[in-house]
Formats: sequence, structure tokens, C-alpha cells
Amino acid sequence: MKNNKKIINSANRTLARELSSIKNLKSTFNLSFCKAVNLIYNTKGKVVITGVGKSAHIGNKMSATFTSTGTPSYFVHATEASHGDLGSIKKDDCVIAISNSGETSELKNIIQFTKRFNIKLISITSNSKSILHKNATIGILYKKPIEACPLNLAPTSSTSMSMIIGDSIAIALLELRGFKKTEFKKLHPGGNLGRDLKNLSDIMHVNTKLPLANFNDKMSKALITMTKKSFGCVGVINKKNQIVGIITDGDLRRKLNSKFFDKKAEDVMTKNPTLASKDMLVGEAINLMNTKKITSLFICDKKKPIGIVHIHDLLRLTS
Repeated sequence: MKNNKKIINSANRTLARELSSIKNLKSTFNLSFCKAVNLIYNTKGKVVITGVGKSAHIGNKMSATFTSTGTPSYFVHATEASHGDLGSIKKDDCVIAISNSGETSELKNIIQFTKRFNIKLISITSNSKSILHKNATIGILYKKPIEACPLNLAPTSSTSMSMIIGDSIAIALLELRGFKKTEFKKLHPGGNLGRDLKNLSDIMHVNTKLPLANFNDKMSKALITMTKKSFGCVGVINKKNQIVGIITDGDLRRKLNSKFFDKKAEDVMTKNPTLASKDMLVGEAINLMNTKKITSLFICDKKKPIGIVHIHDLLRLTS
């Protein structure tokens, strides 16, 4: 279509302008930024984020990211704050106010409230001379960008910059707190992400479903076990009930001959197979199995098999 070139050129201009603005954020990550992160880290209460318009949308997203990564937070719209929501802000909280201009009139009451009750205020703005920046406990400044909007009016580059600043604060706090995947899982029990963060112990096949053969079993016996269990493999265990090898469909095809069924399992097995712990996450297991190009994975405790999963189990869970 004749408009396609115009559309693509427009998109590329938007991308170029926003990327240029984002690159300028390196100067924002300075001592003031560090002080702001440390202030939040040491806050006993919650992090209250506020803004108006597009900044409000960024604030909502920022608050959600904070909460999901171990920093309790909630959003208060600056307009609603003037109609009773100021009461939700407590003395031990800290407030983050987002405004590109720093002169948003709706923020006035929140600024006065933080001053009156000695509540810490962090500003995120591009205007060092603004009311917001001058009244903040700590100010995070970014270079005023050229908006991607050709009229230089619609908040585009500036909102991207604010969002990245918020993400950078959240991730810095996550790392300072030593926030772990297990904690993340507790906060994301639903959806594909929650399923991806399940442990293998939650979904593994156990007990009589395990396809196992002793290392000195003849292949005729091992093959029957392998066929009955339907995992496309059989784990080979020693006298201590530890897995010492694995026999797969591929091993059968490569080593099949007239004497094959008289061989022992240890003669056919692949030694030192890839094993997993019960605490491994589904997402990690999928990555491991893709990397190793395997379709079944034994879950072990000190090399003793306690479960098995097939790649189809994992893919069904995350689809």
C-alpha cells in the first residue's frame, strides 16, 4: 500500500528520537539516584507513587513492578489525593512524584503534605527549577527530551525515560534485597509466569511411574520397562539406587544388533546423564532440556531418582 513507506518512516523516526532520549539517561544514574534508591531501601513503610496524566500511568506500572519485586508500593493519583486519598500516606512511607515539567498543579497538595508531616519525597522530573524538584528530599533529574511527537507535545520520549528510571530503581532494589526466584514465585502464582515458576517437584512423575533398570539387567528386561513407562528412556541405577546412566530411544537405534538383547544395561547406557533437583523451576528445566537436546529429565536427591518429567509435561504447563 502507498502509505506503508510513510508509516515505516514515521515509526523509525519515533524509535530514533526515543532511543536518543534514553541514551541520555546515563547521566541520570548519579549520586542523587543512588541516594534515592537507598532512601527507598531504608523506608520502613511503603513507597507511594503519584502523578497525573501519562505520568500517572507510568506511576501505576512502576508501583506494580516495585510490589512484585519485593518493595511494597501503591499508587495514589495526585488529583484524588486532594479529595481524601492523602490519608492513605503514612509517616513511615516515602513518596515518589513523577512530572516531566515538575510544575503539575495537582501535585501541590502532596508536596505540602509531605512537608507538613516530614515524609520523604523523591521527584522524577526534567526541570531542575521546578517546584517539585526544589521541594523534594531527593531529586532524580533527567535531560529534557525532544518528544517523539512531531509537535513536541504528546508525552512519548519523556514517559519512556520515566518508565526506565522506575525500572532501574526497582531492579537496583531487587538486587540490594537479594530477592530470589522463590519469592517472585510467591507473588506471581497465576498466569504463564506463575506456571513457569513452578518447581519440578510440583509436576514430576513419581514412584512406580519411574522408568528404572538395574545396571546389570539385560536389555531385554530394560526394554520392557522402557516401553511400559512411555518416557522414551530408562534410567540405569547402581546398587546404591543412584542413577549412573540413561538409555534413550536414540541409544537403541544406534546400538541395536543381533546381540543387543543379551547385553547389560550398563553396556548400552550413556554415562553421567543430565539430572535435576526437585527445586528447579519449570522455566529453568525447559531451558536446560532445550540446551542439552533431551526430552526427559530425571529429578534426583543425591543422585537417587525421585521423579521424572517429559518435555511435553513442561510445554503443556506453560502453553
